[in-house]
Amino acid sequence: MKELIYLEIPTPNLEKVRNYLQTEWEPKKGEKIITSSGIRLKFAQTNSQLSIFIWSLQRTTYLKVFQWGNQNITGSNSICQELKENLQDKFPTTYPSAPEIDLSQESIFDALASFYPETVRFFKKMPQGEYDLTRVYWWEKRWRESVNNPQQPKQVIFKNNDQKTDFCDYDLIYVGGALGTIHAAVMAMKGYKILLIERLKFGRMNREWNISRVEFQNLIDLGLFTPSEFESIIAKEYLDGFSKFFDGNNPSHLKADILHTPTVLNIAIDSDKLLCLCGEKLRQFGADIWDETDFIKADISDKNVTVFVKKATEIHEKQVTGRLLIDAMGTASPIAWQLNGGRTFDSVCPTVGAVIDGGFAPEVWDKKYGDVLFSHGDISRGRQLIWELFPGENDDFTIYLFHYHQVHPDNPGSLLEMYEDFFTILPEYRRCDLDKLVWKKPTFGYIPGHFTTTGGDRTVAFDRLLAMGDAASLQSPLVFTGFGSLVRNLPRLTTLLDTALKHDLLNAANLNQIRAYQSNTAVTWLFSKGMMVPTGKNLPPQRINSMLNTFFGLLANESPAIAETFIKDRTNWITFNILALKAAMMNPALLWWIWEMAGSRDIFRWLASYCFFSIDALIGFLLLSWFPQLLAKSQSWLEKRYPVLWFRLLSFTYSLKLSTGKN
Repeated sequence: MKELIYLEIPTPNLEKVRNYLQTEWEPKKGEKIITSSGIRLKFAQTNSQLSIFIWSLQRTTYLKVFQWGNQNITGSNSICQELKENLQDKFPTTYPSAPEIDLSQESIFDALASFYPETVRFFKKMPQGEYDLTRVYWWEKRWRESVNNPQQPKQVIFKNNDQKTDFCDYDLIYVGGALGTIHAAVMAMKGYKILLIERLKFGRMNREWNISRVEFQNLIDLGLFTPSEFESIIAKEYLDGFSKFFDGNNPSHLKADILHTPTVLNIAIDSDKLLCLCGEKLRQFGADIWDETDFIKADISDKNVTVFVKKATEIHEKQVTGRLLIDAMGTASPIAWQLNGGRTFDSVCPTVGAVIDGGFAPEVWDKKYGDVLFSHGDISRGRQLIWELFPGENDDFTIYLFHYHQVHPDNPGSLLEMYEDFFTILPEYRRCDLDKLVWKKPTFGYIPGHFTTTGGDRTVAFDRLLAMGDAASLQSPLVFTGFGSLVRNLPRLTTLLDTALKHDLLNAANLNQIRAYQSNTAVTWLFSKGMMVPTGKNLPPQRINSMLNTFFGLLANESPAIAETFIKDRTNWITFNILALKAAMMNPALLWWIWEMAGSRDIFRWLASYCFFSIDALIGFLLLSWFPQLLAKSQSWLEKRYPVLWFRLLSFTYSLKLSTGKN
């Protein structure tokens, strides 16, 4: 038996594919014999046959052709190529669009039931399902509008030099109440007058957060939380986390062991408790919180920034002034789109999931463990689907389904389509009866990525305006998202902002120094590029799992310390290069695969990233043993006499430490 071809046919309609093979497709050679799973082709002058069979997984269809018998079949390759071309013509890859609905005429459930029946069925089982599904639809529409019009983003920031007064109601105005709340709480603790504006009801997240004790220690060291408060917001701490990718169709040298990471993302945070605790601290330090309030626009002058907002329960807009506006609105931020135009985001992870209250049989999953990254099949309809599973409080589980995705106007990425996948294929991932699960709330969002070449090629600031978190999109493209990046960089971001405010260094040039950029994470974006199926391309179904098993199999064979360092974004130059060389030797085709998927333009952009990473490594080798200590000793006179120089050197030192894997 010899495998000749393996294809994915991007349709969930298995019967339609079977019918095509059995009744419509006419091969140029061979006698067609109908089988239960496809067809066989019998040839008169040989005892060998071609067996063509199909199966369904992940709401798509897969096909393989095997040759049975020892004699080669003349023309078998041309038959396979003809079949492949015919199937691609009959079942082309299509990219879903969001349905146009009118919620003034019908409920979200009625409007979407014919498009996404499983999604509607299970959202109806959630306590606030109608409200949450409306939010999913809103996010998808907002994201699609931004992607489809990248060159003409809506203008929401205006320069207005007619402002005559320097009066400010607040020092800092934050728009966005998730990551913004944590940053705002630290700045309020430093004595600044804070206003936090949140579009939703404050304290409720559509995502959960995981972290490790080492990373969260930053928040304790800053004085924002006590150790006992930290313990109170831990939903679950598990013993180990696993990363494993499907390798059933990989060659033997690309089958990988499970990667164990016991101290990566092993603390499940109760995000609602965390935000509520931050909210209490904000109010304790005199901050104001305006929730259920939409950001409309901002006028920026040399003296202050005027923010226009509208509360959901009020008819008229109102305005408030501050010294600085912080954009923490995430991927939906119109500010980020205006500042960066056509290159606001290069990649995104459309992510869906849910928090469930038990329902798994004990033998299905042990709550002492988590799935960090897992795939149970190959490419499905232009996406490599990846699961995450994290145990939560009591019997809770948080489960995510996502894929790495190229931002493309023809294919922005669909949350609704992903939810239909989630509710259909969850039993394939973990054996369960969906109707017996207790659905507590959905978790969803667009997690952005920006393929950064240098520390300054993404605009995160304007005069009196600074973006942070997902709106800034400078986090790792692999495992850690905006939350992990913020927590790791919080001392840097708050200290630099405090310095800028003290010395009124609030123009764009200075504020652009306050960023979570790390050259050692920027250089890893090529790995995430290798996890995306380019829009309009058909890859071998096993391609991305082969690449993932190369990298993660390599890490599984390294020491736990090296694997943890890489995944926690603390890789130094030497470790990165050793791992890259080992991966290339393990899988020589890897370089060509990445070139094929990324294209020459992105390869050369990555080479620029690598050059800056190498320069940082060299400068770090020369300076880090003595320069930070010298700078600290010089603060008393340098900051007073030359505040701009002090600020720039402080920013440079933070960047150098983090980019070379130092804390």
